[in-house]
Amino acid sequence: MNEQMGDRERLEDFLYNQKMITANYNTFAGECVCGNLRNDMLTILGEEHEIQNTLFTEMQTRGWYPTKQAEQKDIDTARQKFSTQAKG
Repeated sequence: MNEQMGDRERLEDFLYNQKMITANYNTFAGECVCGNLRNDMLTILGEEHEIQNTLFTEMQTRGWYPTKQAEQKDIDTARQKFSTQAKG
């Protein structure tokens, strides 16, 4: 079988893998004992988030990653929930 991936499938694959890479760097950064290594991991993590955002934005622009607009009441509910948790 010689199936070719289209642009959409490639971007979906890239984004999925980028999410995994970002999650791993986040874990590494959080578990670093050495301050210099932790700073390096945080720098790389920021770069990986930028790559992830670029892929996400490209897919959204092409209509391949639709998102719905949040209603104000849902935003207010989430803000209240997380504000309460942060204080507790």
